[in-house]
Amino acid sequence: MYLVESKGGAIACMLLALFFLGTWPAIITLLERRGRLPQHTYLDYTMTNLLAAVIIALTFGQIGDSTVERPNFFAQLSQDNWPSILFAMAGGVVLSLGNLSTQYAWAFVGLSVVQVISSSMTVVIGTTLNYFLDDRINRAEILFPGVGCFLLAVCLASAVHSSNSADNKAKLSSWSNDNETGREAALSAVSEEAIPSKVTKDLENGNVPVRKAKAGTATFLIELEERRSIKVFGKSTFIGLSLTFFAGVCFSLFSPAINLATNDQWHTLKEGVPKLVVYTAFFYFSLSCFVIALILNISFLYHPALGVPKSSFKAYLKDWNGRGWAFLAGLLCGFGNGLQFMGGQAAGYAAADAVQALPLVSTFWGVILFGEYRRSSRRTYILLFSMLFMFIAAVGVLMASAGHRK
Repeated sequence: MYLVESKGGAIACMLLALFFLGTWPAIITLLERRGRLPQHTYLDYTMTNLLAAVIIALTFGQIGDSTVERPNFFAQLSQDNWPSILFAMAGGVVLSLGNLSTQYAWAFVGLSVVQVISSSMTVVIGTTLNYFLDDRINRAEILFPGVGCFLLAVCLASAVHSSNSADNKAKLSSWSNDNETGREAALSAVSEEAIPSKVTKDLENGNVPVRKAKAGTATFLIELEERRSIKVFGKSTFIGLSLTFFAGVCFSLFSPAINLATNDQWHTLKEGVPKLVVYTAFFYFSLSCFVIALILNISFLYHPALGVPKSSFKAYLKDWNGRGWAFLAGLLCGFGNGLQFMGGQAAGYAAADAVQALPLVSTFWGVILFGEYRRSSRRTYILLFSMLFMFIAAVGVLMASAGHRK
């Protein structure tokens, strides 16, 4: 079995995980904005997310000979380590609930803000728990100032969202005053196939035409509303923020659960039973995440939430539009989580929470792919850059606090 043991190797795992975990939400958001039903996307995503854990377990978890202290993946499957397995599976449950919540929250308050708030909550709560669980191997005088940077980022993110919402409201109000026909004026330039009466059918077939409008304009916002699968006009952003904070609490707990599963700080294993290795723990973690996601999303096919169109399992099987991207998102998330745990096992899970600076990557994709914050006010831009600066500072500080597990 191969284990990352050096601090340099742990930091490399964290940086790669940061890129993967910051990219997959952008792919999911892209599919929702193109009209693909979130239930379809998440079912695809969760399958390859589990596949990534299996690949890691069968490669890194099986390299070399199995020993009593470091049993390989297959050797651990038959051991009496159920207390640790339950911790790992509990982590998978809360991660699945968090991911499901953010998938809807992204539509209401935007990719950048959701990632900032949920990730910052993860660091503030999860890092504190991991610091004490890891017997304080991370340097507190460096670690907690980094946590403070994330906490400031939460406040700045809320200010960014408020300012950007005001900007969008002003754009739509101005556009409405200049166009007596309101929304119909924007839709008249779109081909007949995009008329709302045919939206449900087009969403499942994936043939909604995309009319190019300048990002950040009122016309762009209205056309986006017509294409997307989750309608947000006229709905309170309180829904999105509530989902975001719920996801933040869920994300705060999955890393400490893996920490308990792999290091047995509470001494739940019987004497002589080796601790769960990180690859075995990640496998059980991903398995429970898969089961919960499967149950909830199949239920949402027939009983959708937040006004999403109803679907069926048959319609899901036929919906190949964007399926490859959803598969890619699942792989990126799976490998990202695996790399985070590998780095955390070597340098401390508190330091590994530096990967929660993924809004740095998500905001980049949000601006490049979705035109977020285009044509916004100067105040919004100042708040946005301040928020990103706090994240950059937090990443450097948290990684500098990395220790070494004996």
